[in-house]
Amino acid sequence: MTWTAPEVTRAGGSLVAPEPELLRDLLDWHRSTLLHKCAGLTGEQLALAPIPQSNLSLLGLIRHLSKVERNWFRRFRGEPIENLYSTPERPDADFEDLDPARAETEYATLLTEQHLARQAVAGVSLDSTLVRPGGGTYSLRMVFVHMVGEYARHNGHADLIRQCVDGVTGA
Repeated sequence: MTWTAPEVTRAGGSLVAPEPELLRDLLDWHRSTLLHKCAGLTGEQLALAPIPQSNLSLLGLIRHLSKVERNWFRRFRGEPIENLYSTPERPDADFEDLDPARAETEYATLLTEQHLARQAVAGVSLDSTLVRPGGGTYSLRMVFVHMVGEYARHNGHADLIRQCVDGVTGA
């Protein structure tokens, strides 16, 4: 039996909540939007890169956002983690090393990384900061804003990719 990405109910949230809740809810909405764009597709369809001159696919976006969740949130908390997918020699491996037979596992990895990201910063003030190796300080607020932008950009890509794969359009 061929695995198919499950249907997803997108996260909601208050549009007038205090900033910490608003940012978390907005990011969760974008997280669930990406999964919504993948719903009903097989591993083979998720792995398609239908736009000439581009290596973007929905499966590549799933892998990329797993990596990004891990790198920003778990590293913010100082967790000792290894890189996921990409290496200095192969920075685009998350988009290039696709195996449709692993789509279910890759999808589960994204869900796990999203869960671990939420746990890593649960109850942490948006004003908390981290000094990056090599210099530069950034706040958890900046991480949330960056991640909302990351998902928003890639959800736009997902709209176009999905339309090319099977003609589905919409929110």
